[in-house]
Amino acid sequence: MAKLVSETYGDALFGLGLEKGLVDSLMEEIGEMRKILSANPDFSRLMNHPDIGRDDKLGILSKVFEGRLSDTLFGFIRVLVVKGRYGAIDDIFTYYTDRYKEYHRIGVAYVTSAVDLTQGQKEKIEKRLLETTGFAGMEMHFSVDAGLIGGLVIRIGDRVVDSSIRSRLDGLQRQLMKVQL
Repeated sequence: MAKLVSETYGDALFGLGLEKGLVDSLMEEIGEMRKILSANPDFSRLMNHPDIGRDDKLGILSKVFEGRLSDTLFGFIRVLVVKGRYGAIDDIFTYYTDRYKEYHRIGVAYVTSAVDLTQGQKEKIEKRLLETTGFAGMEMHFSVDAGLIGGLVIRIGDRVVDSSIRSRLDGLQRQLMKVQL
């Protein structure tokens, strides 16, 4: 199966970062660039406009970012413009971020609880996840869903642990529906 554009270019950028020892600094630059791009959506519309030529886009890119980005990232973005792939920049940056987290063994956990958790509870959950998953670090995202009634739902990647009272009640209801009188 053909690789997605984001994977192809994301792998190329990550490989370049590894080769030059810039994995961490590229991640920082990508984070800053994402902030800039999200704050200025007109810039992306301009760079993706079909009536603006490649040379004009390269000129705009140079005026805005040359000297403000590392030569590596600036050169990479120039390649995206030349190849007509600038429209995939956000997906490429997302892919790079995922590779970065994988490289540094950082897990991403989404924890949903029925009530707000205290800082101590959040730290206990994070510590327990680190002990059981083998990740070196965790990026934690906490949310509240009163519909859970109690307990937690934890999602890491495609794995889900649902210890909520709502799911237990749903399971009990399914069992009761199977009972014939």
